[in-house]
Amino acid sequence: MTGQKTPAQLTVPRRVPHDEPLTDEEVARGLVRGDEACLAAAHDRWSPLVHTLARRALGDDKEAEDVTQQVFLGMWRGRHGYRPERGAIAGWIVGIAKRKIADALAARTRRAELVASAGAVLVLADPVAERPEAVLDRVLVGREMAKLPTTQQRVLRLAFYEDLTQTQIARRTGLPLGTVKSHARRGLHQLKHGLRREVSG
Repeated sequence: MTGQKTPAQLTVPRRVPHDEPLTDEEVARGLVRGDEACLAAAHDRWSPLVHTLARRALGDDKEAEDVTQQVFLGMWRGRHGYRPERGAIAGWIVGIAKRKIADALAARTRRAELVASAGAVLVLADPVAERPEAVLDRVLVGREMAKLPTTQQRVLRLAFYEDLTQTQIARRTGLPLGTVKSHARRGLHQLKHGLRREVSG
């Protein structure tokens, strides 16, 4: 719809000061009406709680920040589905937070599985003792890696050949952590499918 903000464009606005703090009920009603000041008020009031829950579950500040942002964007997108008579807004926000945290943990598991499957192939073997199959694996991996966009190649090489974490890769490359995660996920996905095609072909 023309003029409507997409989730990627939506940011949590700064709260406009009020003479008297809004009650939870006023925040909830304003949010349902689409009042961005009430979104900002909700963010001011409950983001520390959401961040604490996410940090406790994920053990990573950056991931907790990402989840916190996703919670409030999800709350904004789903505001018309909120029913005050079913419970307080704080409970609704915590429910969204739990779902987003579960999504983040599931995504982490998927990434770990991809890393394990691709990493088993990408490990450099001892050239003196390596089996012929290992040589072939390295050739196939090199061929598929070369098909990836340059930035994805760099992220994967730093991850596998230099054993850097995604946070360290972000620091090394100057890319945002979310961008590094996206490149790693897409690169591994493409690499894995490319290798399957090579093997099955």
